[in-house]
Amino acid sequence: MSEESIPIIVKWGKETMSLSLTPSLGVKALKSNLYEKTQVPMERMKLMPKSKGLWRGLLKDDFDFTTITFDKVKAPITILLMGSAEKLTGPKVKTIFVEDLKPEEAAQHAPEPSGLNNLGNTCYLNSVMQCLRNVKVFRQGLQQSDSNNNSGYANANAVASNTNVPPSVAPFLRTMNSTFHSLDRSLDPVSPTPFVMSTKMAFPQFAETGANGAPQQQDAEEFLSGLLTLAGQGGQMQGKENIMKAYKNAGVDVDEKELVGVGNLVDALFGIQMEETYTCDELEVMKNSENDKNDSAGVDVDVAMADATSSDAEAAVVRHDLHRKLVCNIQGGSDSASQTNVTHVMEGIALALNGKVEKHSEVLGRDAIWTRTQRMSRLPQILALQFGRFYWKETPDSQDHTGVKCKVMKPVAFNGELDIYEFCSAKVQKVLKKSRDKALKEEEDRVTAKLMGAAKSGADADGGNDEKMGDNDESEKKNASMAMDEEGAGDDDDDLKAALAMSMAAAPTEDDTSDSEDVMVGPGLPKEFQGKYELFAVVTHKGRDADGGHYMGWVKAEEQGGGSKIADTEEDNADWFVFDDDEVSPCKTEDVLKLKGGGDWHMSYLNFYRAKK
Repeated sequence: MSEESIPIIVKWGKETMSLSLTPSLGVKALKSNLYEKTQVPMERMKLMPKSKGLWRGLLKDDFDFTTITFDKVKAPITILLMGSAEKLTGPKVKTIFVEDLKPEEAAQHAPEPSGLNNLGNTCYLNSVMQCLRNVKVFRQGLQQSDSNNNSGYANANAVASNTNVPPSVAPFLRTMNSTFHSLDRSLDPVSPTPFVMSTKMAFPQFAETGANGAPQQQDAEEFLSGLLTLAGQGGQMQGKENIMKAYKNAGVDVDEKELVGVGNLVDALFGIQMEETYTCDELEVMKNSENDKNDSAGVDVDVAMADATSSDAEAAVVRHDLHRKLVCNIQGGSDSASQTNVTHVMEGIALALNGKVEKHSEVLGRDAIWTRTQRMSRLPQILALQFGRFYWKETPDSQDHTGVKCKVMKPVAFNGELDIYEFCSAKVQKVLKKSRDKALKEEEDRVTAKLMGAAKSGADADGGNDEKMGDNDESEKKNASMAMDEEGAGDDDDDLKAALAMSMAAAPTEDDTSDSEDVMVGPGLPKEFQGKYELFAVVTHKGRDADGGHYMGWVKAEEQGGGSKIADTEEDNADWFVFDDDEVSPCKTEDVLKLKGGGDWHMSYLNFYRAKK
């Protein structure tokens, strides 16, 4: 009897296998080893000895190999296996190769999205289209049919009956939608020929050609503004029913109350309601001068202010206007003499929202200088921002006096997040502040809990003496507090109660939301929106010639890989794609943030932000 592994040979049909048999492990171990080699189920195996001195007949599962004296068996020890293997089955998950997919399915699995062919200085169009490609609500609005007549883009009857709707709207929106569909379904670059033709029909200035007959370069911002204007006139974009349907199909919740005063999907998605306040500067100067005289003469300031208000004051003029983008004023052209040096996008926005205008004053009976202050009273889900890179410079000394279009090259930095809280109206700020305060408190509670956990761990590590000393200190503090309470319980009781009542009356409560409940910050915004936007697309311009150069689109990838941070910052270094017409390349957030200008490289011209959750 031997406990060592015995070399054996197993014959199975035409196959011969060499195995090792360990007698102490039994028959099941041998069959398990054979199953791995042959895929013959153990219950189907029939094992018979070929060599003499082993066992007789078929091998039974309870046979004890240790009863065999293997030293007396003539080598090589041979066993015969009979039985058919299991039928092989395919993998549970079928392997699908990209080559076998339909083009539209393969495009969804492509590592990079498809680009657009340049059809002759159409980079301005290609770059804007790539930026709008991932705006899901806008795409849904283009796809859906007009709920009023179910005629979709044709909408011929509506156009014929409404002289205010240009006939070019329907083909423009139809070809734009088909271009988006082609991009989603193709691995190769797409030629937007029908859409370019529709664009030139809708905007004849985009059909201009140069001296050599080649199409002239156009302005990407002018194209975006025209695109949004025509899109807002489309039948499938009009009315609350179509607006809510587009939001719903895109998976965005929107309340009907949020759409009060909104006529189309473009205004709901991109529209910024501006509250413009005008105050007369000269009257303010007169008030301040009168106040200084009253102060020097010892006159009551409040009385002097009342007299000035009754005689000279003119009520501030408040107007509301709808914008579809913000402007970052970077001090180009005639404003270059200004003392304001804009180096960051927040400074440029603040500069653009404030200014001086000449306007008639009823009190003065003549034109005067007024201060204009703009604040956002309704916020968009998609925020477009234009950098004032181009300006018109007068040329009085030239022969034709027509002027020339120039470009501002100075660098203006921006971040991956835009906080517009300070640019909002007081009512909107009040709503945003609640969400911001709640988020701040949650963060503080999280940090506090983390610190308390660390402190508790440190306290648990202390010895018993420290614990006793802590108990004594706590007892002494409690006794001292009780003594102080008894001493001051007499005369100060009424004063404390009165102060407490005043503080309770003055302090805002969580239920005091009457002023902000009726304020609709904007349609489709995330719950508890804090006024922060995330950068997701950029249109850049390269070159010093305002009427030439080259546009490119930079778009944040929908699917992100492993997270990382930009060096020395807390900002995520996310995955992006840069669209140079038909050529598409991957890049990172840190590459996009370098597009601030200051040289001959690409610099941001249009930034697109979406409301941050």
